[in-house]
Amino acid sequence: MNSLRRLTWKGLTASGWMALTACASKPARVLTSTEFFRAGRLALQIATSPPQSLSAGFELKSQQQNGELKLFSPLGSQLAILQWEPGLARLEQGGQTWQNNSLDALLIQLTGTTLPITALIDWLQSRPTESPGWIADLSRIQEGRLSVQNAPTSTQPAVSLRLILEP
Repeated sequence: MNSLRRLTWKGLTASGWMALTACASKPARVLTSTEFFRAGRLALQIATSPPQSLSAGFELKSQQQNGELKLFSPLGSQLAILQWEPGLARLEQGGQTWQNNSLDALLIQLTGTTLPITALIDWLQSRPTESPGWIADLSRIQEGRLSVQNAPTSTQPAVSLRLILEP
């Protein structure tokens, strides 16, 4: 043991405490062929008056027609969890729970707008899926970046969603 390590070890043990550190990382997820999982950060901007925006960490997982979207604060606390299956969606946020047969209705409650969740899952897998009214820029998906915009209409304001994915 070199003298610096010995001095550090003696100093830690002589003072009556010992510190251990390690780099924590999430365990690798083992997915079946029908499961999907991605995590990262998102930035959502809605051109309303006044403008709305949301920045959060996220985890998105799905299996066939079921799914779950979790949003996290910058410090890692869970802000909301949105779960869906055919004919039923559930949103938990701020200690309250809402259920609806419409995923879009709860997405509007959570984010202020609808989002093409099914297409988003495909886009995150580099699949150029068509979603009416939405355009996805998949040019940087291999770098872990995805940009999605809607085509604003008289009833739908401009929406921009940017995702930075964890490796």
